[in-house]
Amino acid sequence: MENAVGIKFKKLSWIASTYYAEGLPYSLVQQVSVQFFTYAGASLQVIGLLSFFGLPWNLKLFWSPVIDLFGNKKRWLVVMELILGVVAALLIWPAQHLNLDLAAKIFILMAFMSATHDMSVDGYYIQTLDTADQAGFSGLRVAAYRVAMLVGNGALVILAGWISWTACFLTAAAMMWGLAGFHKWILPAPPPASTQHHGHRWAAVREAFQTYLAQPGIVWALAFILLFRAGDAMMFAMGTPFLNHLGYGLIARGILTGSVGTVTGIGGALLGGLIISRWGLKRALFPLTLIQSLAIPAYAWLAWADPSIWWVGVTIAFEQGSAGLGTAVLMVFLMQRCQENYQATHFAIGSALMSVAATVVGGFSGFLAAKVGFVDFFLLAFVAAIPSLFLAIGMPDKLYQDKKSPV
Repeated sequence: MENAVGIKFKKLSWIASTYYAEGLPYSLVQQVSVQFFTYAGASLQVIGLLSFFGLPWNLKLFWSPVIDLFGNKKRWLVVMELILGVVAALLIWPAQHLNLDLAAKIFILMAFMSATHDMSVDGYYIQTLDTADQAGFSGLRVAAYRVAMLVGNGALVILAGWISWTACFLTAAAMMWGLAGFHKWILPAPPPASTQHHGHRWAAVREAFQTYLAQPGIVWALAFILLFRAGDAMMFAMGTPFLNHLGYGLIARGILTGSVGTVTGIGGALLGGLIISRWGLKRALFPLTLIQSLAIPAYAWLAWADPSIWWVGVTIAFEQGSAGLGTAVLMVFLMQRCQENYQATHFAIGSALMSVAATVVGGFSGFLAAKVGFVDFFLLAFVAAIPSLFLAIGMPDKLYQDKKSPV
């Protein structure tokens, strides 16, 4: 019995720690960079363009087969964590002089390394766990990811406000190096992957894409993946400059979005995983998608009413909790599109397409917000979320692969 408990605890530990390691560099690239550029006085247009830091996540599907075909995924993720620690440490130099040009170059490098690390972690998770566990632990993995965002956009941003940006980035580097050492020790060896295609690597790459696109109902699935976070992406891109517009400084933003918001996001992710494991994705898809979408008009109300900090905190908590529910839905949906021997590639294709909207829509959101103002901008973000609701209502039954799973 003790042995079984120990195995269970070890599994929980590596799932949580690997997705924490996946979320931290993402938070640095997509959240902390925005805080840093806002602190340095960048315009709304420039801050919106930071969404294009997400391009490596959009393009990662083109080099994802390398992870399936060369080496094993445990080695990939440990090595990438070591490299990510080095890249985080490089940010110390532009941080000392608020050199935005150099900082942007380093964030782009980190984005490529982080996208590669993501594929290693996701592929390892899918390869190591059976289908039931993949769904059952979806809440834990999303929660761990959001804990990393809590640390990044919360604790590290607060640290930058209290001490310095140098302390912020050096702490991030130390965490990545520590995680690499921990994972080298705790991760079980992944099961051996099929080697039947290794003599014809390019044929295997082609087959990976062909098998993904040949799945039943793939057109409907691709539309849902592309549009699911469109409205959320618009709101996310302008969240930090909006709070800055309301008069909240670095430490206050770290507490509101990084701490309060991320804690409720973690709760939403755990709740979403529980709901999906009990109800199945088919039953949970529309209501959870609807809740995620309804959080967007709340930001329009904030921009119109300019209420007290208490109401700002409540609105952020609701929005982040709703986003956690939505993330759990989308992660399970993406995993159900993955097939044996191509898990890393198939998940990379889905997750890359998922982030296309965040990159493209977010990249131009600063220009739109500067032109129409925040009230109209957030209402337009809600309009962008409506297509995903219709797709969720009409999702074909053949796209569901629900299996009863433990939490």
